[in-house]
This record gives sequence, C-alpha cells and structure tokens, in this order.
Amino acid sequence: MSGEIRGGVAARISQFLDSRAPVVEAIAVWAPPDSESSGGPADELDLVRRLAAEMTAGGKRLRPAFALWGCVAAAGVEAVDTPVWTAAAALDLLHVSALVHDDVMDGSDLRRGQPAAHKQFETHHREQSWLGDPAQFGRAGAILLGDLLVMWSAEMIDSAGLAPEALARALPVLHAVRTEVTLGQYLDVVAQARPPRGDLESEVLTAQRVVEHKSAKYSVQRPVLFGAQLGGAGPEVLMALEIYGSALGRAFQYRDDVLGVFGDESVTGKPAGDDLREGKRTLLVAHTRAGLDPATRQRFDSLFGRPDLDEAARRELQGLVTRSGARTDVEAMITRLHDEAVAALGTVDLTADGREALTRLARAAVERDF
Repeated sequence: MSGEIRGGVAARISQFLDSRAPVVEAIAVWAPPDSESSGGPADELDLVRRLAAEMTAGGKRLRPAFALWGCVAAAGVEAVDTPVWTAAAALDLLHVSALVHDDVMDGSDLRRGQPAAHKQFETHHREQSWLGDPAQFGRAGAILLGDLLVMWSAEMIDSAGLAPEALARALPVLHAVRTEVTLGQYLDVVAQARPPRGDLESEVLTAQRVVEHKSAKYSVQRPVLFGAQLGGAGPEVLMALEIYGSALGRAFQYRDDVLGVFGDESVTGKPAGDDLREGKRTLLVAHTRAGLDPATRQRFDSLFGRPDLDEAARRELQGLVTRSGARTDVEAMITRLHDEAVAALGTVDLTADGREALTRLARAAVERDF
C-alpha cells in the first residue's frame, strides 16, 4: 500500500495547493493593468506557489504513512476516511517547510537531487538582474516559503473536515511536534556552533538529545500518535505507540546519519559525505571522536566541517569513522532500537492490518538507502 499512500498524499497536497491559487492571485491583483513587463507581483507570487508545489511533489511520505497506519492500528481501515487522509497529508507540508529551512541553515545546495529552494530563489534574482545580493535574496525567499508551508499545513488540517472530537484529540499532538522540531532544530544549530569539548560522553548525550527532539518525535512518534488519536485510541495503545515511535524515530535518524556520511549521491539526492562537509555533529560523529586516539581525533577535527572538503579528504574522514568503530556501534543501535519498536507493538491490542503495516514501516525506516 506504500505506493497508494504516496499517490494519495501527493494528490491531496496538489489539490490543496491548487485551492490556494485564488488567494495568491487576489494578493497580486494590484499589479498595474497596463504593465507589459514580466516580473510583476503576479509572476513573483506564482514563483512562490510553483516552488511550493515542486518542493512537496516527492519524498518518502513516511510521516503521513505513520499517521494513516496509526489510525488503522487504533480503529481499523474503515476509519481512514477523506478527512483523515487530508490531515495526514498535511504533515508532509510541515515536513517540507522544515527541509526548506534546514537547507538554508546548513547551506545545502541540493534537495532530492534538485537545487534547494534558496538556490532557486538566488538563481531567479540573478536572471532578473535585480539589486542587492542574490544569495541573501535566496535565503530570504526560502525562509518565507518555509513559513508559508507551515501555515498552509495548519490550514490544510483545519479545513480537512475532521470530526470536532477527533480534531480536539489530535491537536495537542500537532502543537507538541511544532514546538519540538523547532527547539530541536535550535539545539542542533547550537551543537554545530559550539566548539568540541574534552568531555566526549557529554557530546554523545547532546547528540542523542538533539535526535530525540529534532527527529525521533517529529518523524515517527508524533505522526503515529496523531493518527492514533484521530482513530480514538485508548491510553494503553497510545503508550505502546509512544514507545514504538521514540525507538523507531531514533533508529530512523541514525540511518540518516550513516547515509549522510556513506550514502550514494545518485540515490540520496544529496552530495556524498555532505554531513562531513557541513560539520554535522551527529551521534555517528560523537562516537567517532570518542573512538579515536587523541592524535587521530585531532586529524579528524582538522578536516571535519571544511566547506572546501575534497574527495581525498572525504574518503579519509569516512575511513576514520569506520576505523573508530562508530559505524558498527551505530548500526548495532539501529538494530536494537528497531527491535524495541517492533516489540512494543506486541504489548497491546492493535488491529491486524495496523500491526502488520507498522512492522513493515519499521523495517523500511531502517533498511533504506535514501
């Protein structure tokens, strides 16, 4: 059903964005009627809407999938009606808003194999020969696009047609995830900015804290709880899914960390070793530094986070990650957390369809190469 979910989510996002066209056009009506030049308000706002459509057109759709199957696990397939589909799809608008902002903060040029939003705005500025710094314009445009997607995500859920009691149950989950991912992102920014300290154990704990709030809750735990609340799940089911989501969410991010260092660019859509170039202080990196002797750790630190990192230096860093034992350690954590998540599903009474699907999703979340 994964293909059906991806298609269904894509269709509902496309329908919603199309429904925003009159709103965008109304804001642009003040363009001079006798103007024959391009680049007026209508053209510029259409660019924003086009980029919103492009940025939300692909992806794994994991968050909507966790929400839909969380609902099924609680109440059965028949509970997944059109409003639930629409509300679940809206989670991907929230997700893409975070990706757009993330690329600005990380200075990432690519997203899913295409220029990141800020790079596309920057290119547009150059093509129009406008005033000012194209890169600054690009960053500003992407920040505003991300903000718009956050607001549209909320609007999409509000207008989905959910039963008032179901929406009331699920809203606290949405409020929580918006706060958690924002503050988790800030903790990540702090982790990148703060110089490494001698306390290697503290570095590991910091990386784990960032993962829990920036990724684990946001990627798996809150989406599956959101769906379960829409399905009217009881306290025991919610507790089991909370455990499932936390464990699997961490495993999901640790797989991302491994791919960020060792992933194939043609598959991930991101430059090979991008996390090494950006200096991402992931759990994999924390374990790497803890597993190296002082002299080798100094060599790692001298290369890690260099924007001009070349192919030879990237391969050297990858070798040090492997040599430290960090990759083996993190792979073992992924396996353990996956097993913990699946075990939680067996502790409560879930529908057979929901249990089976959430088990498959757990495997897909950790055994992926993109």
